[in-house]
Amino acid sequence: MTVGIVGAGQLGRMLALAGYPLGLDFLFLDRTADTPGAQVAPSLLGEFTDPTLLRELATRSEVLSFDWENISVEALRAATRGLRTRIAPPLTALATAQDRKLEKQLFDRLGIPTTRYACVESLPQLHAAVQKIGLPGVLKIRRMGYDGKGQKVLRKPSDIAAAWAQLGGVPLLYEEFIRFDYEVSAIGVRSRNGQIALYPLSRNYHHDGILRLTLAPWSNPALARQAHRQLRLLLAHFRYVGVLAAEFFVRDGRLVANEIAPRVHNSGHWTIEGAVTSQFENHLRAILGLPLGSTAALGHSAMINLIGSIPPRRQLLAEADVHLHDYGKQPRPGRKVGHMTVLAESARQRDMRARALLRRYYRRLPAIP
Repeated sequence: MTVGIVGAGQLGRMLALAGYPLGLDFLFLDRTADTPGAQVAPSLLGEFTDPTLLRELATRSEVLSFDWENISVEALRAATRGLRTRIAPPLTALATAQDRKLEKQLFDRLGIPTTRYACVESLPQLHAAVQKIGLPGVLKIRRMGYDGKGQKVLRKPSDIAAAWAQLGGVPLLYEEFIRFDYEVSAIGVRSRNGQIALYPLSRNYHHDGILRLTLAPWSNPALARQAHRQLRLLLAHFRYVGVLAAEFFVRDGRLVANEIAPRVHNSGHWTIEGAVTSQFENHLRAILGLPLGSTAALGHSAMINLIGSIPPRRQLLAEADVHLHDYGKQPRPGRKVGHMTVLAESARQRDMRARALLRRYYRRLPAIP
């Protein structure tokens, strides 16, 4: 049974590694051969919109999935026309996650609290949005933004023209700047027959728009109930199949939805060692119509992204209870090249261990309370 994956990044690589023990095969499509996924499975090489390659991928696969959002919905739909090959997660979820306007409108429709926002397509509209929503605020491109790219914080009126000059020319969204206490993410999975499994809530720490650290489970029963209720609404709305992640700001004990990701998610990497069934295995189970595995946590986990380069391997592997994942990428500033996960018996031990590892391997530290 072959799973076709559009995109052969580290998420695709980890999907394949999770699927081999289940007896699955994998085929990727990516622009280059120098990818994490190509190191573990064959790849078709070409553009993500190439109709011939997409058709070949679909023909050779039981199901098509993807490891990032910024791919053509229409190209994927055309690739499977007339074939029995399914696409999961659903293209409606992919299209919504690709456009911040559609994402915000969905939150509004489902009664999920989110930031105040306005769509902007001209400098006068931006001035009007700032007048309505106020400063500070964040101006974001509606499509193709990730890891903090394609956005500018506006703190004073003189920032407006400069932000427009940098980002204008494409559809934008202006939203209020949330002064939040911290950030969390909720990850769930829904199978083809409607079975749902939810992972424990995780707390996330970002720097320069990039996730640096995830702690899980994050023990806050009230927040977990809110997050899981809202995640269930999203899963039901799309008649979702696969793993879905939702990111939230926490402000005064309440959740404010930031965005969704219709795929396996960076903040769920801890599940490889830290849960009974990883998010990657459960995604495959879901899209292939197999029973879902348990999402229960095995102790307490801290996942630290390795940005730019991998620390000396011998040094990392000498660390007690540390699990290293090297994505096989060339070092580059700001690039996610791997992660490490540490497991502990208690949240206190986990947090102490995470602090020590951050001090040892990071110059700029996320502040763990």
